[in-house]
Amino acid sequence: RLVNAMRAHLAEFGIVAGVGRNGVDRLVKLIEAGDARIPAPARDCLLALRDQLALARQQIMEADRRILAYHRENELSRRLEEIPGVGPLIATALVASVPDPHAFKSARDLPAWIGLVPKQSSTGGKERLGHISKAGNRYLRSLLMIGAFSLIKRAKLGKGKHRPWLNELMARRPIKVAAIAL
Repeated sequence: RLVNAMRAHLAEFGIVAGVGRNGVDRLVKLIEAGDARIPAPARDCLLALRDQLALARQQIMEADRRILAYHRENELSRRLEEIPGVGPLIATALVASVPDPHAFKSARDLPAWIGLVPKQSSTGGKERLGHISKAGNRYLRSLLMIGAFSLIKRAKLGKGKHRPWLNELMARRPIKVAAIAL
């Protein structure tokens, strides 16, 4: 929100920078340099946004350090990280969200609990599978999808471990279906 606010205020003065961290850093340098296009009252407000952004970045880095420290101490989290597409953030989120993995009767019950299974609409003996149910833990589902998309991107670029079944699936089905399968 801070970055968007900074971009919007500077756009009012005709100052636009590229998307991403580099674009924001360029905008901050313009504010600090005292660009003539930015009036003094607006510069004061933008400097306050810059200070809030620096504080938010510092707090995010500290939270990342704490998560990584917890990950290194937790044996289960380290084991989960060995799964392709699962990093320290996903592993620690799984450990924190699933207190007792033995509560699930089978490995298929965990994806159902997270919400990564298709909706079933069955009648008259006909099974019809629909879209992903999206019931369950939204945060875990989104993290796992991000991890799956990173593996798909690496597979498209030809990097990482070769997974022929994934390439075949991506050729037959949409990318999001392949991500759910992964």
